[in-house]
Amino acid sequence: MAELTPLLDELQTSTLSRTHDVYDRFTPPQKRLITSLIATAGLIDYFSAGSFLPCVPAIAKDLNTTGVIIGYTIGAYKLALVVGILVGAPYAGFYGRRPVYLISLPLLFIGALICAGATNVSYLVIGRGFQALGSSCITAVGASVISDIYKLEERGTAMGFFFAAILLAPPLAPLLGGWLATYASWRVVQLCISIMGFICFVFVVISLPETSHPGTKGIEKLRAAESLGWGFITLNPLRILLLLKNPMVASQTLQNKIPRKNDIFSPVIMLPLSYTLGPQYGMDTPALIGLCFLPAGLGDIAGALIAGRLADIFIIRGRRRRQGKWFPEDRLLAAVPGLVFLLPCSLIAFALLVAFVPGKIGLTLSLICLFFTGMGVDMVLGPCSTYLVDVFHSQGAEVVAVSMAARNAFGAIATSAVLPMVNQFGIIATNTTTAALVWLACILLYVTIKEGDRLRAWAGMD
Repeated sequence: MAELTPLLDELQTSTLSRTHDVYDRFTPPQKRLITSLIATAGLIDYFSAGSFLPCVPAIAKDLNTTGVIIGYTIGAYKLALVVGILVGAPYAGFYGRRPVYLISLPLLFIGALICAGATNVSYLVIGRGFQALGSSCITAVGASVISDIYKLEERGTAMGFFFAAILLAPPLAPLLGGWLATYASWRVVQLCISIMGFICFVFVVISLPETSHPGTKGIEKLRAAESLGWGFITLNPLRILLLLKNPMVASQTLQNKIPRKNDIFSPVIMLPLSYTLGPQYGMDTPALIGLCFLPAGLGDIAGALIAGRLADIFIIRGRRRRQGKWFPEDRLLAAVPGLVFLLPCSLIAFALLVAFVPGKIGLTLSLICLFFTGMGVDMVLGPCSTYLVDVFHSQGAEVVAVSMAARNAFGAIATSAVLPMVNQFGIIATNTTTAALVWLACILLYVTIKEGDRLRAWAGMD
């Protein structure tokens, strides 16, 4: 059955995309290989970010600075992510998905090499900047690749597996990063990232095909109109920001940036672990702090898998209930448990436990809260990201990228502010404020689910 919507017709892009033949260009084994490759690239991206956090005290000591200053370098990393997303994402829609990976991965492993040899904070910032530019588009373009090769009713599950695979990094990266920082050096962590990035780049060169639907790339359209030669086209990096004028993109960005791991979860929970959970329970080495990241990462994986399957179930049931007519907002129902209950409640519970419950009981319960926080984050992330590529399939990379850019800009501010806020007001005030922001995001989710068809019509997507 063709992929239909009352307000958005994906079938206008080409004759081929009027049938599901466009999704049968690749065999199931080829789809699994493609998914594995882009998930591996995404895993390295997340590993680059996650392995840094438990090393902050060791890096600060080695470079003769403070944890707060290193926290500022994380904020700079996020700003570089914004720049990379704005510059790189338009090219994924214009030249295709494969070229973005061929450029991004070398930047990532070169940046890691610079970090490994950094002798001061300035060199560290430069290296992390290259890493951020390399990492910036990997996840956004990966989500578009999934939408290129999987049908609507398979897409949520596939996206769930994609995020579950890359979210192996959050539990493993801090654990391995902390262990290496304790028993070798934080520089070895960066060297490992560089090696992984290079190996992944080699496999991408050999095995990753172009997945964009035939006739949909910008360069193909220009050449078909005989208005383009063979020169390189420079695209306006700010053009995709205009997508934020669309109420669907704006609402998803706002509601998704509050809980998303790299925007609130990492700055508010994971970054301060060395200075909150660590002192309270005697976790005084990067290796022990790294162990504390494991429950959150396992929650990430569980949340991604559960939400992906739930999203497809809601889509299928909604289509059946409407006699074949589908509404993309059905998918967002899978985000409700995470956004309304799991995430805000676990944030507040974690703060209260760290503040008032000492000993093994307090530590155990705090780690359980981290598991449910991770689950809540990715029960929101998966359905919202898939929803955006459902609604804006032909601009999937751009729309996910602009959402990520806005969220990372917000995350840069949160990262720079969280340690001073924890030091000034305490963990209870910090986490309660974050939980309140999450509950505000619930209003946006409700409006999108309830009035999504009207919002799309108002935005001219009829």
